[in-house]
Order: sequence, then structure tokens, then C-alpha cells
Amino acid sequence: MVDSFNHCSFGHLRSFVKGVWSFCKGVMNSKSWVFQSFNGVIVVGSLLSFLLAIAYAYLFLFPIFQPAIDNSHEIPHSNNSISECNYFEGNWIQDENYPLYDASRCPFAERGFNCLANGRRDRGYTKWRWKPKNCEIPRFNAREILEKMRGKRVVFVGDSLGRTQWESLICMLMTGVEDKRSVYEVNGNKITKQIRFLGVRFSLFDLRIDFYRSVFLVQPGPVPRRAPKRVKSTLKIDKLDDISNEWIDSDVLIFNSGHWWTPSKLFEMGCYFTAGGSVKLGMPITGAFKKAMHTWASWANTTINANRTSMFIRTFESSHWSGRNRLSCKVTRRPSSRTGGRDRSRISDIIIQAVKKMAVPVKVLHVTPMGSIPE
Repeated sequence: MVDSFNHCSFGHLRSFVKGVWSFCKGVMNSKSWVFQSFNGVIVVGSLLSFLLAIAYAYLFLFPIFQPAIDNSHEIPHSNNSISECNYFEGNWIQDENYPLYDASRCPFAERGFNCLANGRRDRGYTKWRWKPKNCEIPRFNAREILEKMRGKRVVFVGDSLGRTQWESLICMLMTGVEDKRSVYEVNGNKITKQIRFLGVRFSLFDLRIDFYRSVFLVQPGPVPRRAPKRVKSTLKIDKLDDISNEWIDSDVLIFNSGHWWTPSKLFEMGCYFTAGGSVKLGMPITGAFKKAMHTWASWANTTINANRTSMFIRTFESSHWSGRNRLSCKVTRRPSSRTGGRDRSRISDIIIQAVKKMAVPVKVLHVTPMGSIPE
């Protein structure tokens, strides 16, 4: 079931987050809500939705909000009342109180995603935040959120967007910690895309925030016997990733997938789909993704303890790469209202339909429309 088909969506691009702790108070008067994420000092398109984990932990701590979960599967429209504010609709406004932290001073922010450290000279892009049409989202308070998350475990599962979301949440929360040495990666690892598991502990709050790299969510597999030569590897779309047991023991569980479900990451690399032990050479990517989402949903329905774990999945974020080879990014100084058709995604539609049929409560973070606006 979906939280008022609660596309708890949130803006990304250039903005730092606008209040989760105070925001959580505001959720009392709203049936649909959103987190503002920041793209401030980290590269565009990678940092959306990092604050979702905070409010989710808040939802777990205060079950009074759970009645908001129902079987209504409609996306809220602009004619809804203010009490049912549609956070999809709004615009970017300048806010001189932003950014809320400096990524250059956060040891968990990858340098590759630090725009200023990589040569961008203007800072104006860090001063934008998303303003919903009929709502106000108060400012983030790291210390209060840390207190509410004491003793909890937050788990992110997905690709590099999930990882930078994880990094962003950690950096935001570190602004509320005086002794920075009390925050550390549990295995002493540096943040890198090569490692499948990264875990950061806020020791003063007994809080764990973990990331598991699982770009497809389902299992990679070997090449079956007598498979065509073009098959170099496979994806078992009927089997969830073999590290999925490590995700279960969590209070907040956030998934994302979709960006690796492309011809360049699959067929052009010789990767094809299998189900029931046989290769599905003619299966299109969207069909395989739909089956993978069914596998993920079935796993959640039979495995997740909804009395403990608040579960979320984020929809597809549009790419803003440009150029003939899609290898350049046209940097702009102000948001644009032109979406270029990026406000819709077949991948997002498949995610939404899968969640609608689930027995366990899952909140959809529908970032596709808000992420479609070019930077």
C-alpha cells in the first residue's frame, strides 16, 4: 500500500534541504509531504533525497503518523486543498541561508561530487531551494534529528545516486555533532564506488547509516551452458541480490534502481536476463525491470517486518547530460522551467505500479518530475 500514494517526493538539483525536524511537525497537518534535498556543493543530479531517511526514522519513532498510509493510489493534483499539499508543484527560490554545510569539510563527501573543489567558481547555485506551491517546509535541525534517531539503523540500497544520497545524509547530520571523530566508517574504509558495503556510525547516538551497492537489486549470474557467444554475463531477474539478508535488520530502508537498466549497461556489455534458469534473449529491458520489481516486492512482502521497518523506494531521476555522446553537462546559473520530456519515465511508472500491488507499506519518493528541471 502507498502513503496516499505518498510520492514523498523532494527537490534536488541545486538545493540544500529545507527542514526535516521542523518539517516532521508540519506533516501533522499534511497528507502528502516531501523532502528537500540539496545539490549545493555536490554535483548536480546525484544528491537528491538524502533527508528522506531522517523523516522516515521519525515516522518509525512516532507511529502516530502511520494512519496516513492508505490504499489511495492517486497522485495529488493542483486542485487539492492546502492540507493535502502537492509538493510536486512549486519553484526554485533563492535563499541566502543556504548552503547548510560545506561539502569540502565533510570527510564522507566524495571529491568527485564536490563541484567547488572540482573547479566551479560561482557559488550562486548553492543558494537555491525548492518552495512548494502551497506549503512551507521549515529549516533542518541536525541535532534534534540525531536525538530522534538515537539507537536506529538506516540502510540505503542502490546505485551511485543512492550512495551520494547516503553521503549527503551523513554530512547533514554531522553538522549537529561537536566531536567529529565520533563519526566514522565502521571498517575504516574510504568512500568509494568499488566497495559493496559502507557503514558509518554516529557513536554518541548509537546510530548506524549504511549503504549497500546493488545497482540492479537482483542477482548477477554466470553464463548458462550452451548460451550464445554474445552472452557474457546474466542477471537473475527472479532472484533478489544475495546480500539482501543484510538489509532486513533496519529501522529505515531506502531503495533505488533504474539508472543501470540501459542498453549500454546491459546488452552492449553482453549482459542478458535469466529467469527459471533459462536465458531470455528476447526480453526487453522494461520487461526485465518489471519482473525484477516483482521479485523485489515479493521479497519485501514476505521478509520485511512492517512493525519495525519503514520502507521507501525512489523513482527515476532524469539525466542532465548533454552533447552528442551524452558526456558533457551544460552548466547553468538559474533553474529552467523546461523539462524536455524528462518529467516522465517508464522506469518510474513500473516502480509505482509494483508498489501499488504490495502488501507491506512502502512510500514512493517520486523525484522524477522535480528532478526533470535542468540545472
